[in-house]
Amino acid sequence: MAKPLFSAALITALPLLASCTPAGTAEPGAAALTPKQAERMATYLADKVPGEPEKCLPNYRSNDTIRISDNVLLYRQSGRVVYRNDLRSSCPGLARDSDIMVVRQFGSATCAGDFFYLVDRSSGIRGPTCVFGEFTPYRKPEGDEG
Repeated sequence: MAKPLFSAALITALPLLASCTPAGTAEPGAAALTPKQAERMATYLADKVPGEPEKCLPNYRSNDTIRISDNVLLYRQSGRVVYRNDLRSSCPGLARDSDIMVVRQFGSATCAGDFFYLVDRSSGIRGPTCVFGEFTPYRKPEGDEG
């Protein structure tokens, strides 16, 4: 009798366990982007070359935060430089771009491992706490106009 009970519990738990694992992509640990999200990210990173990831992004380097998905943020410094941040894990609701991002920052830079959380714009209810990954700069090659 214990066997059917165990099987029923396992079958019930499988969907919950599966929801915790990220969808597969070419990048380890990153969730897959929808075609629309991939197109949007490609627009910002077009003609740019990725550099070495950086631990921190000083405040003066980021003028604009762009939410690509629940896993990816872009920080636009200028038309020539965009920083990509792959969060350490998914941040449910980030892609909706309707909640307010509240960054817990210590000092004059946002760093890998720093936390931020979302707050519902209409109710003020605090949402999930999320963690930044490293910041990868994407730059236009030298001599490239634009």
